[in-house]
Amino acid sequence: MQYRVKCQQIVFLLVAVWIDMILPAHADAITEWNQRAGNIVVNANIGPLPAERALAMVHAAAYEAVNAITQRYPVSDLKLAAAAGASIEAAIAAANHAVLSKLVPSQQAAVEHAYQAALAMIADGSAKNKGVVIGEKAAAAVLALRAGDGAAAPENYRPATSPGVYVPTMIPEAPQWAQRKPWLMVSPDQLRPAPPPELGSELWARDYNEVKALGSRNSQQRTSEQTEIARFWEEVMPPIYHGIVRSVANVPGREITQNARLFAAVTQASDDALIAVFDAKYHYGFWRPMTAIRNGDIDSNDATEREASWLPFIDTPMHPEYPCAHCIVSAAVGTVLQAEIGAGATPLLTTTSKAASGAVRSWTAVDDFMQEVINARIYDGVHYRNSGMVGAAMGKQIGNLAVKKYQLTSR
Repeated sequence: MQYRVKCQQIVFLLVAVWIDMILPAHADAITEWNQRAGNIVVNANIGPLPAERALAMVHAAAYEAVNAITQRYPVSDLKLAAAAGASIEAAIAAANHAVLSKLVPSQQAAVEHAYQAALAMIADGSAKNKGVVIGEKAAAAVLALRAGDGAAAPENYRPATSPGVYVPTMIPEAPQWAQRKPWLMVSPDQLRPAPPPELGSELWARDYNEVKALGSRNSQQRTSEQTEIARFWEEVMPPIYHGIVRSVANVPGREITQNARLFAAVTQASDDALIAVFDAKYHYGFWRPMTAIRNGDIDSNDATEREASWLPFIDTPMHPEYPCAHCIVSAAVGTVLQAEIGAGATPLLTTTSKAASGAVRSWTAVDDFMQEVINARIYDGVHYRNSGMVGAAMGKQIGNLAVKKYQLTSR
């Protein structure tokens, strides 16, 4: 029995060493667990919306636990008791373990493996035990806070049709998501935008013809670089944004509570962004480019010519078009990062895309990455430019709500 326990300890230590080898040199327990948790929710195949919710809860719990120990920032509404002297690393591991175990039970083995490997790197004793306790308390508080947020509401989408008329029978993605309780907004429709452009307008014709030319599957006008951008942003899972956040969090000299707060703000802004955008999407029910372009002769606009067999570069997401979800999330994330960076120099922002076979892209300014996302969804053939701009404007408002809640500054 002792031999078996000893072997398990050796395995956990080896796993921890391997993880340290693949993580950035300046990574701390927050950024390390962000990467682990991101991989876990991706492997769980729960989809981008539940994944965003799960990671928001993970990082909320981790921040509450860390701040209870360091007491660097004001106490939140959860009012966890101070835990001075507790191990920060143990608290972060315990918070992640408890939340992920609850939300992604299909990945329990991976969650447990990562947890035990992390604990094995921490010296036994009072600090470690206290850290586990405060991490579990923070997780329990966040799980209780979000238990009735509407994520488990039944889907009751009603297809639009006339009696006896066939319509495609696939249910669109998460119509119930628009009813969830936000983290930052007062209601899902707080930032609902004005309607999409009138179909007879010049703006509609501009956007229609742009996506028709640049977003078609066999476009002769889309450049090779634009095609690379399109493929890169076909990825929709949260880690594509979190890589950019880690570019800021891993800058030398940052303190761990600061990073815990940053990821809490980013993930709550992202989760609220998806609540807001799905509220607007299902409220307006605006048609995707593939539907519009194949019906260009019925929009009462002489400047939009029908193309009967037009196809987008990527498969069209199964939910209404307006506004752009990728664009609202990128702007929410970018706005939080801009507040965190402040007037200082922006570090090189880098991330990878699983959809693009691990391709890497970098930007020297936050605005550049946000604009690239708007362009990418046009090159993908699934969004119009106005939808991207409206989504980005909504995302900036949500990002500013997170900045205000967490009092983000560059210090």
